[in-house]
Amino acid sequence: PISSLGPDEMLVRVHAAGVNRPDVMQRQGNYPPPPGATDVLGLELAGVVEAVGSNVTRFAPGARVMALVASGANAERAIVHQDIAIAIPKGMGFVEAGAVPETYFTVWSNVFERAGLVAGETLLIHGGTSGIGSTAIQLAKARGAKVIATAGTDEKCAACVAMGADAAINYRTQDFVAEGRHLTDGRGPEVVIDMVGAPYFQRNLDLVAVDGRIAQIAFQHGSRADLDLGPLLFKRLTLTGSTLRARPVEMKARLARALETNVLPLLADGVARPIIDSVFAFADVAKAHARMDGGNHVGKIVLAMTEEALREGMGK
Repeated sequence: PISSLGPDEMLVRVHAAGVNRPDVMQRQGNYPPPPGATDVLGLELAGVVEAVGSNVTRFAPGARVMALVASGANAERAIVHQDIAIAIPKGMGFVEAGAVPETYFTVWSNVFERAGLVAGETLLIHGGTSGIGSTAIQLAKARGAKVIATAGTDEKCAACVAMGADAAINYRTQDFVAEGRHLTDGRGPEVVIDMVGAPYFQRNLDLVAVDGRIAQIAFQHGSRADLDLGPLLFKRLTLTGSTLRARPVEMKARLARALETNVLPLLADGVARPIIDSVFAFADVAKAHARMDGGNHVGKIVLAMTEEALREGMGK
C-alpha cells in the first residue's frame, strides 16, 4: 500500500532497480531497514514521477528521475524525497539509470569526499569488478588518478583493465601488498577503498602510502581482527568509514547536489557509465540474487520492473 505523500515527496513509477550487496544482507536478515522505512527491498531506482507533494518544485509529473532510497525500490511504485532525486541524463535509459545511485553516491562520498582522492594520486580498489569497483575505476580515472584494482580471477582482472584500471592484481595468486608496492615504486597507494574487512585490515595499513587514507565501506568477511596499529601513527594515516542508508535526508541531498555538479556531466558525456552485468525481469528477482550470491558478476545487476525496461535491458 502507498501511504499519502508528504509535502516534499514524490510518487515514482519504478522502471528499473539495482540489486546491491545490502539487499542480499537484508534478505539474509543481517541488514534491517531504518526505523520507519518499508521492509521492501531495494536501495536505488529509476522511473517516472507520477504525483508530487505540495512543496515539490524540483520535478513535475512525467519527469524521469533516479534516486537513492532507504528501501522500497523493488516495487511498482516508490515514494522519493524530491531533494534526493536526480534527473536522468538525456540519452540514458532506465536500466543504466537504475544502476547509478547506490554505487555513485557511495563512491563519491567515500573516495572523493571522505578519503580526498585527487588527481595524480593512486587509488587501490578491492573488488574491482563489483558495482562499487567498476564505478570507482571510472570516476577515479576521469578525475586524473591512477587506479589499481584487485579481483579473484585473471578474467576479472582483465575486465578491470578494460574498464580503465591501470593495473589489476589477482588476489588469489598474487600478494596484493607486494604487487601494490611494486606498482607504486614502493610508496603504496594514497587511497584504499575496501569492502572485504577483517582479513585485509592489517594488509591495507601496511600497504597504504605515508599520509594515506583508507575508506572502509563494508565488512563482507568480518569486522574483528587483531591488529598492529603502528602504521596508523608512523605513517600518519586516516582510517574512515561510513554507511549511507540511515543517514538523514539533508546529508543525502547534499550528496545528490555534489553528484549533479561533478558526476552528471561525466554520465551525460559517456565518460563514466554504469557497467551492466545482467538484467532480470522482476519475476526473476530470486535469480538476480542468486547471480550476486555466486560472485561471478562484473558490474551491476538490475531488475527491470516494467516491460519497457525489460526490452531495453535485453540490449545490454
